[in-house]
Amino acid sequence: MAHEIALKYGCNPNQKPARIFMEGGELPLKVLCGRPGYINFLDALNSWQLVSEMKKALGLPSAASFKHVSPAGAAVGLPLTDVLRKIYFVPEGEELSPLACAYARARGADRMSSFGDFIALSDPCDLATAKLIAREVSDGVIAPGYAPDALEVLMAKRKGAYNIIEIDPEYVPAEIERKMCFGITFEQGRNALEIREELLSNPVTRNAMLTPEQKRDLIVALIALKYTQSNSVCYAKDGQVIGVGAGQQSRIHCTRLAGNKADIWHLRQHEKVLRLPFRPDLKRPDRDNCIDVYISDECDDVLNPSAWPNYFTERPEPLSAEEKRAYLDQVTGVALGSDAFFPFGDNIERAHKSGVTCIAQPGGSIRDDNVIQTCDKYGITMVFTGIRLFHH
Repeated sequence: MAHEIALKYGCNPNQKPARIFMEGGELPLKVLCGRPGYINFLDALNSWQLVSEMKKALGLPSAASFKHVSPAGAAVGLPLTDVLRKIYFVPEGEELSPLACAYARARGADRMSSFGDFIALSDPCDLATAKLIAREVSDGVIAPGYAPDALEVLMAKRKGAYNIIEIDPEYVPAEIERKMCFGITFEQGRNALEIREELLSNPVTRNAMLTPEQKRDLIVALIALKYTQSNSVCYAKDGQVIGVGAGQQSRIHCTRLAGNKADIWHLRQHEKVLRLPFRPDLKRPDRDNCIDVYISDECDDVLNPSAWPNYFTERPEPLSAEEKRAYLDQVTGVALGSDAFFPFGDNIERAHKSGVTCIAQPGGSIRDDNVIQTCDKYGITMVFTGIRLFHH
């Protein structure tokens, strides 16, 4: 371990000099391969906190896919269905470890946003996980260790320049943290609040029931929010994030953005999408982009006579607005977390359209009664956690 690591530059090429360092002692990490940059390290350290906390809270291997200091996806290591294998581009029959399942789910939450991501793994990286990472466009990975065969696979990525960071899992940061803005130092207590099931014990709606699966998904959403740039809202299902709305000034815009991403995640499983006749030479990122456009209102951009031969072996039928709405109307069992209170019931109306059946939020708005009434209208269970999760 070193005391400091010099960086090529800071957030932007004109911001020099740049480094990461410890004021006392050695850094709790080492770079095994590559040359991570300033933003890479911000993504690595924030995402490591997320996955280590999720592993501690739920007892399952966890993974996160970070872009610009917010998660594009995060998940625990539950097995993949055949449909999820297909939409995550995992070959049928390929053996996956629980950690590999966690990574596939984290990467698959929002594959467009995860392009060029930084990956965090709660457990030492195994060969199955390394093989999945090797196929994706990614900037780097942080983990508490690497199996020798997994490290060999990762070190071959990007012609040997792939960023690989090993972190000491026993490291505990100081209770007080500092940062600077405009030459002025800010100081605060580190957000060491643990997200646990006890935070879900204050239901405020007529429907007060939460299944074990709903509790798990609400914990996934809340832990993801703890490391997401605020304002933020997170949708989760089946142990994984499926939509994050980050850094918005308006809470309803957070809810809409995250809900739209959750809808896209669901629509990628529509039978018309699963049957899209892609050209065999079409690269994976191009398939992801094509699917997103096909699902969107701009589907003609990939279906018009001059465009479709670039993507498909034959022109597929469009997915109509009526078909999309009918499919999404069947979605249920989605969990939603918010890093601060909902000020209006319109957030609940939008969440309901994406199949939300349970919500965790701090509470404390002067319009809590209206928000609760809107939940009651749809039979949604809502709990007040009493904690805010702003992150900047």
